[in-house]
Amino acid sequence: MAVAAVGVSGCAPRPVGRVRPASTIHVEAISKRFGTTRALDRVDLDVDAGRVLGLLGPNGAGKTTLVRVLTTLLKPDAGRAVVAGYDVVRDAASLRSVIGLAGQYATVDELLTGRENLELVGLLYHLNRAEYRQRAQEALELLSLVDAGDKQVRTYSGGMRRRLDLGASLIGRPPVLFLDEPTTGLDPRTRNDLWQFVENLVAEGTTVLLTTQYMEEAEHLADGIVVIDGGTVVAQGTADELKDRLGGDVLEARVSDRADLARAISILSDIATTPPRVDTDLKRISIPTKGGAKMLIAAGRLLDDNGIALEDLGIRRPSLDDVFLAITGQAPGTDSSDLDPTVNKRALK
Repeated sequence: MAVAAVGVSGCAPRPVGRVRPASTIHVEAISKRFGTTRALDRVDLDVDAGRVLGLLGPNGAGKTTLVRVLTTLLKPDAGRAVVAGYDVVRDAASLRSVIGLAGQYATVDELLTGRENLELVGLLYHLNRAEYRQRAQEALELLSLVDAGDKQVRTYSGGMRRRLDLGASLIGRPPVLFLDEPTTGLDPRTRNDLWQFVENLVAEGTTVLLTTQYMEEAEHLADGIVVIDGGTVVAQGTADELKDRLGGDVLEARVSDRADLARAISILSDIATTPPRVDTDLKRISIPTKGGAKMLIAAGRLLDDNGIALEDLGIRRPSLDDVFLAITGQAPGTDSSDLDPTVNKRALK
């Protein structure tokens, strides 16, 4: 979806001051409640120009609520946010002309062709006919949709609709782009294509705020990462800085017999500092450890003494998934407890 400025006058308000010179997105103590539900609680963050910030958190943690505030779709209860120099409340109309938004679900008109969808967004941005036609063609080319451009969108696959929705968010050539879980449900090839597309945009100077449930996506695209849980920022830094917070490595054990998995989890939980991460399909248990080889040997002996046969046992460097679990106590994609009851819960991820 593109956030277009409808009825914007030719004279935009002057951008507000007292924001870091390089900060394109500045969020200061933003709070939002829905009844008794706390969606955001004094959230602070900054995104520098031409950078990608990955916003991570369990489902319902407040990520989409924050995106809706920053794109003028919701008014905060308290705090202040400035995007591209414009206050998100005071200068909402003018701000919409310089941002793009691609939400979790493609918001395209199935009865129109792909080209017509893009040209319609150009009209909403008050582009003249030559401009919106040229930009629609450019978007179709960039997203490999030229062959399908004059077909009705109802014939498109899910991946094609997602690409078209992203193209619509770019028609206004926004300097700031919000991507709310843009690759959810896409096949790996289409996801990689979108990653490359985002990288190209950033190389040209676009600033991106990205929410995602894919830790690999955050590590691949984001210059910095903010983890939000229960509407509060609980950690931030680069991927490497967040991994260093675990203060060690990750011990992984894979049992031979699935029937032994529950017992192995119980045994390793006793020596873990955080809840183990379990992959039942692979019969694999992962726990953070600071003991290195000594912990590896101790875990192997414990499991062997209890008659649990292993297919594999080893130590590796932490991943963002490990960090996410350690910080939030939940695996990526699981539900948080503070979903916004007044908005479609599927959209608050």
